[in-house]
Amino acid sequence: MNTHRTLATAARVLRQLRHDPRSIALLILVPCVMLLLLRYVFDGSPRTFDSIGASLLGIFPLITMFLVTSIATLRERTSGTLERLLAMPLAKADLIAGYALAFGALAIIQSALATGLALWGLGLDVTGSAWLLLLVALLDALLGTALGLFVSAFAASEFQAVQFMPAVIFPQLLLCGLFTPRDKMQPVLEALSDVLPMSYAVDGMNEVLRHPDVTGDFVRDAVIVAACAVLVLALGAATLRRRTA
Repeated sequence: MNTHRTLATAARVLRQLRHDPRSIALLILVPCVMLLLLRYVFDGSPRTFDSIGASLLGIFPLITMFLVTSIATLRERTSGTLERLLAMPLAKADLIAGYALAFGALAIIQSALATGLALWGLGLDVTGSAWLLLLVALLDALLGTALGLFVSAFAASEFQAVQFMPAVIFPQLLLCGLFTPRDKMQPVLEALSDVLPMSYAVDGMNEVLRHPDVTGDFVRDAVIVAACAVLVLALGAATLRRRTA
């Protein structure tokens, strides 16, 4: 992998996104709007917001990064941009890493805004450090970026990319422990939830919610989410086609 080519790819993607205000708004503002809406849905029951707000602070960035990244990458594929780039002396790893860096930079802004709004604007009550909450939110957003880059290789149109959300995101959303503790599920579903990265994203947020210090479980959850993001990025580079079908 060549650092200069990776950074050049990231800069090109950011320049293109700068001229796409709708995608920027979706990436940065939608998680904040959803948290704001959630806070006032539970206006009469602030404890409910405290109990699920931290989990959704990780889930909302993951979903939006997945959606925008998959569509933006597919748009470059269908327009022929990716094929022209890969005809140059540019390794697949350089290309995937460049995209990951570009969207990762936006993920940092998104996670910082959503975390700040939840803690200081909406009064989310957490026992642990705000920095730990931000760290998990950022890891979740990077995981969403990695998943979006990966699934874009299997879609032939933007409509198909959107269709991957029910297949990739919704099962994780149902099994991550947000609606019911994972150990209360049917054994088969509990076992399945144990291999889904969103489960550890929610567990990591809950550790910050309940414990004032860094726990072994928190470290485990953060490492698993980060490792899943790296693994999915590697799979994305391996499945990247040099020719557009």
